Amino acid sequence: MPDKQYRFIISGGGTGGHIYPAIAIANEIKRLHPTAEILFVGAQGRMEMTRVPEAGYKIIGLWISGLQRRLTVDNLSFPLKVISSIRKAYKIIKDFKPDAVVGVGGYASGPLLYAATKMEIPSLIQEQNSHAGITNKLLANKVDKVCVAYDSMYRYFPNAKIVLTGNPVRRDITELEGKKSEAMELFGLAPHRPTFLVIGGSLGARTLNQSTGSALEKIKEAGYNLIWQTGKLYFPEAEAAAKAFPADQVKAFDFIRKMDLAYAAADVVISRAGALSISELCLAQKPSILVPSPNVAEDHQTKNAMALVQKEAAVLVKDVEAAQYLWPAAFALAKDAAKQQLLRKNIAQLAKPHAAEDIVQELLKLIK
Repeated sequence: MPDKQYRFIISGGGTGGHIYPAIAIANEIKRLHPTAEILFVGAQGRMEMTRVPEAGYKIIGLWISGLQRRLTVDNLSFPLKVISSIRKAYKIIKDFKPDAVVGVGGYASGPLLYAATKMEIPSLIQEQNSHAGITNKLLANKVDKVCVAYDSMYRYFPNAKIVLTGNPVRRDITELEGKKSEAMELFGLAPHRPTFLVIGGSLGARTLNQSTGSALEKIKEAGYNLIWQTGKLYFPEAEAAAKAFPADQVKAFDFIRKMDLAYAAADVVISRAGALSISELCLAQKPSILVPSPNVAEDHQTKNAMALVQKEAAVLVKDVEAAQYLWPAAFALAKDAAKQQLLRKNIAQLAKPHAAEDIVQELLKLIK
């Protein structure tokens, strides 16, 4: 029997934490239904307008942004942007005729999901964090299903709509076995040295970058490799600093496309505690030091991190203490094989490797 020609719209973005789960959902749809048509809807000028086409999908941009906390020209134009984006969303839906729509959070998902629910298109939202984003909170009463990654999300969403699926991540991160030598070759690192991986999220993290920049000499002297993902803003300074060290030992990148190989190369990971990063670390089963960002709603990165720390599945260093304690903690963990093994064992138990498949199955149930 031929595969049904499903049509889906996936909307949202703004940061990697929204974009990569969206792409993982799209990839899972294509794996299960290769002939499915998928259209992304994002916000003009945001990261998704580049990353989604790189992943092989078409995207249309809406003229939409968030409200700033201070009076700005953007705030004055916000009502106009909302009206314009909702009108465009109605047109996109009428033209594309989706069987169902998915929202992953971020500015664009608001107008798109609002229009879709008004048109009675089956709809689902996916919330990555332990603290729900404002767009998803506003949409929760309108959509048919809410897929979440943490318990206790009934604080934000109608309990009857919630399904605990975990966060969808790229399938290649679940398949790291046997990739170590390929990874060391790709990054051009000496294979005999243990490797640190520092990841500050898609936008970068000032604290991680400053702490790591200050530790470069010690990293070299102690005989470790470093893969350093800085984010675009911090990359020029980091790149200049890295050039002062052996090319087979310290490598700085603004963005890493082959994250599966970055994880495969790493012996110890230093990371922010965004929901997507946590989900990837659980699947990669890496000994990790988490430095939660203090610049997020209701300090939800600390809550994300504590969910692991309380189960002895990660080490926590507070952002305010990172300059003093981060790299001493990293060196201590790199030398402690027993602690690494404990963290690997415990973090593996928190992984949800079938999250993308579970979300797509919920989506298909809505259509049927």
